[in-house]
Amino acid sequence: MELSKYEVFLKTVELGNITQAAEFLGYTQPAVSRVIADLEREWGVPLLIRGRVGVSLTPEGKHLLPRIRSVCAAQRELENSVDELLGLEGGAIRVGAFHSVAIQWLPQIIRSFLELYPKMDIQLTFDLEYSSVESMLIQGEVDCAFLTLPLNLHTKPPLCTRFLKRDPLCAVLPIDHPLAHADCYPISRFAQDDFIPIQETRDRDMTNIFTSCNVKPNIRYYTKDSYTIASLVESGLGVSIMSELMLGRIPYRVACIPLDPPQYRDIATAVRPGPLSPAVSRFLEHACLWVSQHAS
Repeated sequence: MELSKYEVFLKTVELGNITQAAEFLGYTQPAVSRVIADLEREWGVPLLIRGRVGVSLTPEGKHLLPRIRSVCAAQRELENSVDELLGLEGGAIRVGAFHSVAIQWLPQIIRSFLELYPKMDIQLTFDLEYSSVESMLIQGEVDCAFLTLPLNLHTKPPLCTRFLKRDPLCAVLPIDHPLAHADCYPISRFAQDDFIPIQETRDRDMTNIFTSCNVKPNIRYYTKDSYTIASLVESGLGVSIMSELMLGRIPYRVACIPLDPPQYRDIATAVRPGPLSPAVSRFLEHACLWVSQHAS
């Protein structure tokens, strides 16, 4: 089924920019502008406010947005029903994930799944924050997602989750740090050493760790990227906390040791309540099997 004009509108709203939406969808910028203008003319209401740096929703656009999402969701359900009749010879699966899973697991999971079902189309979207990925799933922007437990957002009915793996969190230190070769790094030490955290907008993982341990970290820098943190730590500018999964791809010379008391994050898959398409169900089963065999 061809991309609907409603999906063009939704992608433009998501990215906040007509040019970026056109590049993402493989359209020209005038074509996307024309689709949105046609919708506005057809419905007789303005949908977007055009500015110098992007677009935003009008009050009318905000009112119609949930309905447009529902129409697109209904279209995908119809496509899934057709896929069910035809088997797994084609169709699309939209997968959401946070950064380290998108880097470490999903390329291999997707590759091995496509070896079994080469005509499937896997669309991957990732975000640095777990809450943002949860929002994608709740709003129907992805069919399934890789998240952490407990969930950050609460919905009724709740999302359906399946535990995959417990991922330890580690202290990341310069290689000449006094505790670089220690058995563990006391969380209380973060009040003394210069601490470099990822800036938290919606997630509160680091905040919760320090609150539960009654520690006020000595924050030196904020950044939004794990690789930047590792580079700063390698240069001796501070210490940090990262997951064992993320550390598997860090190309910097740093020391990684367990925290005391130990800290973890639990990784899970999640879907919205209700029946799954055969394609999504098969993909999730494949992902769970891959994790059990390769990520132990």
